[in-house]
Amino acid sequence: MTRRHSQLDLRVYIVRIRSKDGMFRFDLQPTADAGELAAKILEITKNADPSSITLSDKPNGAEQQLSGLVGYTLQALNIKHGDLLYLKYKTYDEQGPTGQSATTTAASTSNASDDKAEPKRPWELVNEEPVDVYWRSRDGKIPRKRDAKFCKHGDKGMCDYCMPLEPYDAGYHKDKAIKHLSFHAHLRKLQPAQGSTLASSSSTANLPPLQPESYSVKVPCPTASHPSFPQGICTTCQPAAITLQPQTFRMVDHVEFASKEVVDRFIDGWRKTGVQRFGFLIGRYEPYAEVPMGIKAVVEAIHEPPQHGDPDGLTVALPWEDEKRIKELGSWCYLDEEMKKNGKGPIEVLGQIFTDLTAQPDDRSKLVYKRHPQSFYMSSLEVIFAAKMQAAHPTVTRGSRTGEYGSRFVTAIVTGTEEGGVDIQSFQVSEQAVAMVQADMITASRNPQVIIVQKETEGRYIPEVFYRSKNQYGIEVKESAKPTFPVDFLLVNITHGFPLQPSPLFRSPKGFPIENRHGIEEQTTDKLLAEINQIDAASVVASPIDSSFEARRAREKVAKWLSDWHLLAYWNQVEIIGREDIKAIAKVATSPNFEEATVLDPLLERDGWQTLTAVAVESAPSKSRNTGSLSRPMDNDGFEEIPPELLEEMGMDVDSGSRPRSRLDTGPGASTSSGTKMCPHCTFENDASARDCEVCGLPL
Repeated sequence: MTRRHSQLDLRVYIVRIRSKDGMFRFDLQPTADAGELAAKILEITKNADPSSITLSDKPNGAEQQLSGLVGYTLQALNIKHGDLLYLKYKTYDEQGPTGQSATTTAASTSNASDDKAEPKRPWELVNEEPVDVYWRSRDGKIPRKRDAKFCKHGDKGMCDYCMPLEPYDAGYHKDKAIKHLSFHAHLRKLQPAQGSTLASSSSTANLPPLQPESYSVKVPCPTASHPSFPQGICTTCQPAAITLQPQTFRMVDHVEFASKEVVDRFIDGWRKTGVQRFGFLIGRYEPYAEVPMGIKAVVEAIHEPPQHGDPDGLTVALPWEDEKRIKELGSWCYLDEEMKKNGKGPIEVLGQIFTDLTAQPDDRSKLVYKRHPQSFYMSSLEVIFAAKMQAAHPTVTRGSRTGEYGSRFVTAIVTGTEEGGVDIQSFQVSEQAVAMVQADMITASRNPQVIIVQKETEGRYIPEVFYRSKNQYGIEVKESAKPTFPVDFLLVNITHGFPLQPSPLFRSPKGFPIENRHGIEEQTTDKLLAEINQIDAASVVASPIDSSFEARRAREKVAKWLSDWHLLAYWNQVEIIGREDIKAIAKVATSPNFEEATVLDPLLERDGWQTLTAVAVESAPSKSRNTGSLSRPMDNDGFEEIPPELLEEMGMDVDSGSRPRSRLDTGPGASTSSGTKMCPHCTFENDASARDCEVCGLPL
């Protein structure tokens, strides 16, 4: 109910009031004072405390005290003919004892109201991402240098030729070939007078400018004049006609893969099997300096869910059961206040990626060029799938009246190039596409270039849908989107790339096997324990115990080995150590500086880690545990020597001292007097001229 002045209107208004006592209608003049409305409300309420009566134009939220409206006309409050207001109040029985006077109760209620904060509106309750807080605290203006040709002032002066540009300046975007506005530049364009913050006033001018798109029929109808859809429909509850147009802004401006190895390991699954692969992008959102007030998605890893791949497609089970666990794991990764201050958010699910790769039949080293302007970039089926995923991952923002708007969930496709190489294409679908999917308006087509508008049924209302295109004479015309329209109207393209100086978050020199790659790579506890022994983790001690250079390098080696997303996810999946131990591992694995002497101390002090390394030594003993040194002596042909005690148990001869004979020795004992040669491994007597054992196949 916004207070504003308008022209005099002498018509009689019907104002509807809905409360817990029922629905009521009052006839009032537009110039009537709100006090008249208050008097009528008091007549219909039962034992109501006047100081507790509130009115709102929404079922929940934005309530205002009725006593605060007295003195304003209905026109000034922007109450129109037919408006529905929601009434809430408390009775005296609810406010205090029966014998308490109305004055005392009202006073106590007033004091309680003063102590209690005003109810917050939806957009005031959200916790925005650090990148949103970062841009909201800045003006985002584009600085310009002094123009030597047009500027006539000194170095400290400013004029129209050198003053900073607004982040939504069309000329700057055209010069820099930036096709879309960033999300925060779009917000700043819609609310240029709001500066860097959104006011908390109830004025309409101070309300958030964004409202999520909705093409569904409003149920129940706001007028309450007919049965709800599908039994009834009117112009108020039915959606308006839709005109499809390219979206002018994008929620994410750039997708940055932290290193080429992240993508290469993902594509390796297709190389080894020939079937398509799917994965979720894991990383964080950060400010993007190449676009005014831009946001980029920095991909640190690709997590592969359970899936079934085929040469021409794949099947993924949705909803993703592990998503909650993965989000929680990401929240445990290292994130300090300085990183938040610079706009870096927590590790989370950024989007999805899948392959669409097919080798050329005449040259298997090159790929088929499938996705290009003459064919398609995303098929209609992929657009609908991306829209559903974006709807399931909304972005919380103070710029929307519902507290949510759009999504930063991106879709990346690995496909072939015109030269036969590999490239990545990144997209989002528009807000119109998401709203049409939510309203069940569109469905996929066999032709990947077009999408089908569904037919109306008893429970499905389809408004008119139009799109603009150029006819054969080059004239722009509006055409009906029924029954089909081009998919390109729903796409928002996003740039992608790799950093010039990679600094990935996960820096393990040897990658742990990737999850859910059965038959290609297997994640097993035995392999995990073996790797723990390979890095000799059991002998690593905390920095207060040993601060030598060798001990420091050993701790750094363990920290780097832990810095692997797939290993981190495996810890969390098998739960062979406690929850707090996994949190400590996550902090170590994502620490910005492994060379710091104390980086591993929090983990080394935990009982769970110490128990795990002890179990690893017992179940998969390292070489140092057997021989007391890092490796056993080697024989003449480069193999590890067999321990003498083992040879004695096998009944074989040993040279003087403790060294057994080399497998290529030709002295006494290598060959028997009968012209045969005894295998030192299985004791089988082979022909003297044989080089490999006939039974075990090992070299003699």
